[in-house]
Amino acid sequence: MEILSNIVKVVIALSLLNVWILRFNKMTPYRGGQAQNMKEEFTAYGLPKWFMYAIGVLKIGFALLLLASIFYPGLEKISLYGIGLLMLGAIGMHLKIKDIMLKSLPALMLFLLTVFVMLA
Repeated sequence: MEILSNIVKVVIALSLLNVWILRFNKMTPYRGGQAQNMKEEFTAYGLPKWFMYAIGVLKIGFALLLLASIFYPGLEKISLYGIGLLMLGAIGMHLKIKDIMLKSLPALMLFLLTVFVMLA
């Protein structure tokens, strides 16, 4: 079960890093509202620019901690709780602006994966 848990940790972390580093300025079908990039997405949510950067730092930081938790298990809880809370917030933002369910799917899947690792 530990091997599966570690694989899921890598999937979660790489997913977050992909969104916040590689796809930050790119359009995806999951962006909130009609946003074409991350800045427009946070504007669609009615959130200030500084908040976007704060969330980005947290998501990248927790993703890196989650990868590190494979070798340092003491980091697992903080990274999983942090990611889980941020994913609930992301789902909440999609609900706030009445996005279609498809747009919330990545956040929901990452939340469920964090719960899986917590329970594994």
